[in-house]
Amino acid sequence: MSTTALIVLGVIVVIVLWVIFIYNGLVAMRQRVNQAFADIDVQLKQRHDLIPNLVETVKGYAAHERGTLEAVIQARNAAITAQGPAQVSAAENQLTGALRQLFALSESYPDLKANQNFQQLQSEISDIENKIAASRRFFNNAVQEYNTGIEQFPAAMFAASLGFSRREFFDLGETRTTMEQPPQVKF
Repeated sequence: MSTTALIVLGVIVVIVLWVIFIYNGLVAMRQRVNQAFADIDVQLKQRHDLIPNLVETVKGYAAHERGTLEAVIQARNAAITAQGPAQVSAAENQLTGALRQLFALSESYPDLKANQNFQQLQSEISDIENKIAASRRFFNNAVQEYNTGIEQFPAAMFAASLGFSRREFFDLGETRTTMEQPPQVKF
């Protein structure tokens, strides 16, 4: 073999190794995003499992507040069937709003507010909400790293052809303004 052929072969080997290195890095980032979304899913399932117990506890004290209770159940069912970060985010934001209304409703019923089962469920849901917020932050950080990784040179040259595409953030989106408003309590 000639020297030129060895140099060309060496360059080809370096380029192939370089592409493999970049590909493996992108795969690791994609897996981190998938794992982060799975972590959110676990927290959301725990919240979904607690909601029927909370609604049943409230029913005994506020039976005539049927609209609020049905809104919580409908929002929970929509959240359970949602698929993908964007749809899950929207459904979970709706569920959070319905839960806020349910907790605000408890302000109108002192006996309910004093009920130990209600307090425990409310505390558990509050704890899960904090875990969900932490999981969302981790997921969004993983998505940011992944999206940056596929858009940076040199990976941007072939990331799309290798099957890597942008991921969506788990965000409050347009509902942020309504989520930041305190729930209405009417006496």
